[in-house]
Amino acid sequence: MHVLKFGGTSVGSPERIKSLLSLIVNDQEKIVVLSAMSGTTNSLVEIANALYSKDNNKARTLISNLETNYNKVVEELFSSEMGKKKGTELVVEHFEYLQNFTIDLFTANEEKAILAQGELLSTALVQFYLEEKGVKSVLLPALNFMRIDNNDEPDLDYIEKHLQAELIKYQGIKLFITQGYICRNVFGEIDNLKRGGSDYTATLIGAALHSEEVQIWTDIDGMHNNDPRIVEKTFPIHELTFDEAAELAYFGAKILHPTCVLPAQKRNVPVRLLNTMEPQAKGTLIGADAKEDRFTAVAAKDGITAIKIKSGRMLLAYGFLRNVFEVFERYKTPIDMITTSEVAVSVTIDNPSHLDEIVDELKSFGIVEVDKEQTIVCIVGSFKQAKQGYAVKIFDALKNIPIRMISYGGSENNVSILVESSRKKETLHALNKGLFNL
Repeated sequence: MHVLKFGGTSVGSPERIKSLLSLIVNDQEKIVVLSAMSGTTNSLVEIANALYSKDNNKARTLISNLETNYNKVVEELFSSEMGKKKGTELVVEHFEYLQNFTIDLFTANEEKAILAQGELLSTALVQFYLEEKGVKSVLLPALNFMRIDNNDEPDLDYIEKHLQAELIKYQGIKLFITQGYICRNVFGEIDNLKRGGSDYTATLIGAALHSEEVQIWTDIDGMHNNDPRIVEKTFPIHELTFDEAAELAYFGAKILHPTCVLPAQKRNVPVRLLNTMEPQAKGTLIGADAKEDRFTAVAAKDGITAIKIKSGRMLLAYGFLRNVFEVFERYKTPIDMITTSEVAVSVTIDNPSHLDEIVDELKSFGIVEVDKEQTIVCIVGSFKQAKQGYAVKIFDALKNIPIRMISYGGSENNVSILVESSRKKETLHALNKGLFNL
């Protein structure tokens, strides 16, 4: 069984939906995970915000506008009267459901039900289109098997058990359609996977079924060695290890969310990144062992704040670091990078929502300095500790770049540096030239 995920742009128009058939209709057993049509989730968020503000008239208008868009999709997508009839009835049903929220009190739980409508609509429309074309397929409701636990983390054992129970009902069927992103929580209420969305759904399903492969179809040809939006000369990476992919995703590569790698890595299910616009392109395979020591790619993460705590009392002070970290723990603020000396410790965070409170508490330990508008640049590869020369090559490339922090040695797959965000472009270009000769 293969798992194929298609994002919002892949189902973003009737033309794109029609083009899916060439990718999903064949003799291969597969589950196809679909996102909402591009733009839909943003519209649903806008509707929810209007309801929160008790501006029900605005919400009604927004709902009507979105319904009009979907009626146009139905008209263009289906050619038969039966297809148009089923599509129209589907749209009426979902948008009457949305309009009902403008009548009663609106709550956070209802917001999640609203956000789920995008995936429910896109998957039903694709299923109806497959039926119109005579393709044998089954729509599997993700709400029947996708669940998160008390900690809002996916319950993989539950997913595996209930997904298998769904599939066993349809012996002989080779093509299944299901929703990405949406799930139920431990109370049975409609919820969502938050981080990673539909990609996360795909890798969770792949892990639950011990699939041969999970394919993430996007609009670019795999993971690149650098950010193609900033650096002109980049190239797709054909193979990545799970660890390399996780580092790149966490530190800024937008093609995949870092949490999405974990389920596949846990069950050793390969993940392939492919391009819907160029389906013959090789893409990127995640899971293969690195064949050699190498520099693989560079990624950058913006919106970083650096915090330095300097204290003469730190020298040989037992418990100093624990006390510092407990401050961040109390405010549920993760730390990205850390460097230490005998008299100071520097850390970086990407969530400054509790920055003022954190700084106030840290002042009890010493002098606190804060630098905002920083960027973490992550150099990813296979850096065996016994091999020499990695650091020299990296820092020779960066000889003209002022560096705020360096993290090296915590992983055999990652060297991270902190620079001012204004030097990000210059840094990425310098590494592209120094590490990849581009």
